[in-house]
Amino acid sequence: LFADPANPKKNWTKSVVDIDGELLMVSQFTLCHVLKGNKPDFHNAMGGEKAKVVFDNMVSQIGKQYKADRVQTGVFGAMMSVGIENDGPVTIVLDSREN
Repeated sequence: LFADPANPKKNWTKSVVDIDGELLMVSQFTLCHVLKGNKPDFHNAMGGEKAKVVFDNMVSQIGKQYKADRVQTGVFGAMMSVGIENDGPVTIVLDSREN
């Protein structure tokens, strides 16, 4: 996802592992919406208790496969204000139903 520091014009050649980067993992149920008129409907999103188990498992697995101290999360289910610098935009959806 990241450019090669030795060749900054060459994008998408390095991973977060390659650059020893950090991960901020934030659950985003609002991505699973449909519009009903002009209002979002979130009934397609997984229920909170089950979603927390899935999210916590994913965070744990990534921490084991990478570096646990480089993986951060917010508070699951909380209203959060997250400040980021986004060099994109790029959104990659990981759907477990699409192996």
